[in-house]
Amino acid sequence: METILAAVITGGVTLIGVLIANGKTQAVTETKLEELTREVRLHNNFAQRVPVIEEQLKVANHRIADLEEHEYERERN
Repeated sequence: METILAAVITGGVTLIGVLIANGKTQAVTETKLEELTREVRLHNNFAQRVPVIEEQLKVANHRIADLEEHEYERERN
């Protein structure tokens, strides 16, 4: 009888320990998931902005080339 009681108590304590550890692990996992979600959102925002920046850079380069060409022509005359 004592052996059964000891086994039941040990099993109960073990179960409580597992539940506590699982709760902490779940909290850590949720925190990591939230951080990864934040990083993905930042990355997505950056990925959406890059084509806009590239297009603006093309326009700026074209304008600079035009200005340089006009300056070159003005110096020749």
